[in-house]
Amino acid sequence: QVQVAESGGGLAQVGDSLRLSCVASGRTRSTDSMAWFRQAPGEEREFVIGSFRSNGITYVADSVKGRFTIARDNAKKTLTLHMSALKPEDTGIYYCAVGTRTILSTLRQSSAYDVWGQGTQVTVSS
Repeated sequence: QVQVAESGGGLAQVGDSLRLSCVASGRTRSTDSMAWFRQAPGEEREFVIGSFRSNGITYVADSVKGRFTIARDNAKKTLTLHMSALKPEDTGIYYCAVGTRTILSTLRQSSAYDVWGQGTQVTVSS
């Protein structure tokens, strides 16, 4: 059984940088998709950034393009989210997700992922 756990959230100021870590355990594969989603209060969970299983290419939401990057280490089963130039609208709970059967057309959909972490809170204040 695959499990994921996030860490590294917290309080930040506008313009700050934060790093979130995701560690997967269990029978994960280097070919699984891994992604970060976030959910702001009263909003639906949205795709932020992810690594697609078939080609390893990183896909990024327009709202964070140029500010957020990920680093994936298949040997350690980790996915690290590097966030910079943080804005108040980046506030939310950030979730790490693993997808074993994601296809490109559904990469940005939460329903395409099988395993989710508990989430870690990120709050950006102005």
